[in-house]
Amino acid sequence: MVIKLRLCSSAAPSSLEALQVDGHFSFVQNEFAARDFGNQFHFLPSAVLHPKSVSDIATTIRHVWQVGPGSELTVAVRGHGHSVQGQAQAPQGIVINMKSLKGQGMQVHTGKFPHVDVSAGELWIDILQECLKFGLAPKSWTDYLHLTVGGTLSNAGISGQAFRHGPQISNIDQLEVVTGKGEVVICSEEQNADLFHGVLGGLGQFGIITRAKIPLEPAPKMVKWIRVLYSDFDTFARDQERLISAENTFDYVEGLVIVNKTGLIHNWRSSFNPQDPAKASRFISDRRTLFCLELTKNFNPENADKIEQEIATILSELNYIASTLFMSEVQYIEFLDRVHSAERKLRSKGLWDLPHPWLNLLVPKSKIHNFAEVVFGNILRDTNNGPVLVYPMNKYRWNNKTSAVLPEEDIFYMVAFLPHAIPSSMQNDGLQFLISLNNRILDFCKTAQLGVKKYLPYYTTQEEWKEHFGPQWEVFLRRKSAYDPLAILAPGQRIFHKAIFTI
Repeated sequence: MVIKLRLCSSAAPSSLEALQVDGHFSFVQNEFAARDFGNQFHFLPSAVLHPKSVSDIATTIRHVWQVGPGSELTVAVRGHGHSVQGQAQAPQGIVINMKSLKGQGMQVHTGKFPHVDVSAGELWIDILQECLKFGLAPKSWTDYLHLTVGGTLSNAGISGQAFRHGPQISNIDQLEVVTGKGEVVICSEEQNADLFHGVLGGLGQFGIITRAKIPLEPAPKMVKWIRVLYSDFDTFARDQERLISAENTFDYVEGLVIVNKTGLIHNWRSSFNPQDPAKASRFISDRRTLFCLELTKNFNPENADKIEQEIATILSELNYIASTLFMSEVQYIEFLDRVHSAERKLRSKGLWDLPHPWLNLLVPKSKIHNFAEVVFGNILRDTNNGPVLVYPMNKYRWNNKTSAVLPEEDIFYMVAFLPHAIPSSMQNDGLQFLISLNNRILDFCKTAQLGVKKYLPYYTTQEEWKEHFGPQWEVFLRRKSAYDPLAILAPGQRIFHKAIFTI
């Protein structure tokens, strides 16, 4: 089901046309702002702001704030358009196109405390490329780098490095934020700390992140990239938990669930070398539920021999299927930008712009085995429409003052169902089937009281949001009242609704 709303408020353009901005507003041909990667919700805004400065954003929000509750205008921020359920859309409101700020003053600072100062509209891939010129890089990443800084910091920003470095929101020194009152505020752990913590993982509810200061570390040149398979989930999970708790371990740890896929080992051969080609060629994946452990070890060429020995030592402690050890050696940037290669292939097949009914869950460690038994063993029939990720993280690596919502336990798993759907299909690759599959998984989690939390959450009622935030709801509500009391910002999250008063 695709939801569309194409009504526009006739009063909105006239009030915005008079605003003095360095960039410009567009009032027609804004269909791009009503689309996102999820491709399920299409809400057309009244206007799109293409800012050339932070003051453009502040001026626009200040205008909406000053008009007050007599206007229906709300404001959403669009980065690279990768929301999946309309979170960056503003029905009849204003969408701020942050790509217009891209390329404005990225500054890499070397020295004792290296960092990069960037616009929130910058893509992580561009930041990586610029920082690598100085031999530096941020510590924490997402699996896909063609996302904006503001977009990932408004959620969390996680990948296989999060067990060691925490999410991206735990690796930020300073932010510039425009609040729901149009105020431009510099904030950090020491300065305006409440707003700093609030906007990190705050789903865009308290302010628009416009700049970020990101700490850097020396960047490796190369990566050893490893894949191994398991047929037993308990063994797979035990090895993952061992790796994220060990002192001598890999730099990246992620898992994949593989259900009913054919030719898996054959597909790997194009970029990975099996340790034992003869045994690997006899391995059959068809109609089985398997679990792939994906690992990396960063290194520089002069340390290659030492790294080989370290990898061999760590692998000797794991209990994977021996014949399924595959390894590759790639440049650091090639590994981090690996999903972009997959994107190009999907685009060539017309599979990139399809609906993506994704479901991302954070599952407590004590419940993951029950979850796997029912979901991977019964509900999930195949993984041919998109990957299913499952990997653990350490909670102590997350800054507990931010707005991010996590399970209560010290270790929890990210489980991400990332399918693409064929809208017209009535089979198991159809949009309605995949939505119903998500609902079955959520119903099980609720009935079994697993204590699961959604990542990139989506709810339609405030009661559901209250349940999601739990004890953090009162802090979330206080911050909303302090920084966006008219509920102007991020209407697509459907947490708060702007109160409209007419005389």
